Amino acid sequence: MILADKIINERKKNGWSQEELAEQLSVSRQSVSKWEGAQAIPDLQKIIKMSKIFNVSTEYLLKDELEPEDNYGQIIEEQPDEKIIRVSMEDANNFLSEVKKNMKILTTAIVLCIMSPVLLIFLAGLSTTKEPVVSENIACLIGLVALFGMIAVAVYLFIIYGMKMKDYEFLNTEIIETEYGVSGMVKEKKKEYTTKFTSNIALGVVLCIVSVIPLISVVLLEMSEVIIISMVCVLLAIVSCGVTLLVTAGVINSSFDKILQENEYSKPSKKSNKLYEAFSASYWLVATAIYLGWSFLSGDWGRTWIVWVIAGVLYGVFESILRLTMNKEK
Repeated sequence: MILADKIINERKKNGWSQEELAEQLSVSRQSVSKWEGAQAIPDLQKIIKMSKIFNVSTEYLLKDELEPEDNYGQIIEEQPDEKIIRVSMEDANNFLSEVKKNMKILTTAIVLCIMSPVLLIFLAGLSTTKEPVVSENIACLIGLVALFGMIAVAVYLFIIYGMKMKDYEFLNTEIIETEYGVSGMVKEKKKEYTTKFTSNIALGVVLCIVSVIPLISVVLLEMSEVIIISMVCVLLAIVSCGVTLLVTAGVINSSFDKILQENEYSKPSKKSNKLYEAFSASYWLVATAIYLGWSFLSGDWGRTWIVWVIAGVLYGVFESILRLTMNKEK
């Protein structure tokens, strides 16, 4: 809640008109009207005077992130050794802009990882038909070159994305303090994004679920091997679209939470986020190793993709257990 809204709320709570509040502050009614319309900001002396007549803390009036239920009169004391970083309106806008601008880099890398085995699957399938279009060795060679080439490009893009967002890593783990107006602006942007966030999550989940329908259909209809192989590739393409929507929605929504210090980026949670980041990095490395190991040993690329579905579900379970464990230790 911004200062303008807090002045309105406190004035109405005390049953005062703008004229009555203006008289107590020794200003004109027009000044109060401008403050409440966010057209002007009262000077420090007027804010101190308002805190006294409203019986609230100046911190409550000045900090957008403090809501009415946060105990007006109490000033939140920070630990002497706690590092606090101030985030200006410019910093917040730059961060949100960078997240959206670099989203294509992140999603492209993810799509490349998911789609990397497609050519190998397709060519390997063609080499086993009754009339092979390409030999098994050639199919394996071309497919593996494409697979590792796409993974290499994906890794490069992940590194580029990490470097571009490196300046904002402190938002994940450090306690921040936003300047006047920042929290109000971010809350408004998050509210505007809510509909799109919900629709992207819903569509992403639906795409991942229905991705198996084309493959199941051609198998049940006993179509040719080439068509079945093609449907495996289509399955991975649909999954990549679904995952792209899920990642985009999640990353953009979490960018708002980082500035507002909400949900997993709340102040208490940030103290444990470094541990979560280490767990997350290790977990997905293991998942990738299992996926590639199983795929190469079995050669069944059309089925091993299920590793990512299982890994996604288990990740939520393991993360919840880790958070519960950390909370008990506090």
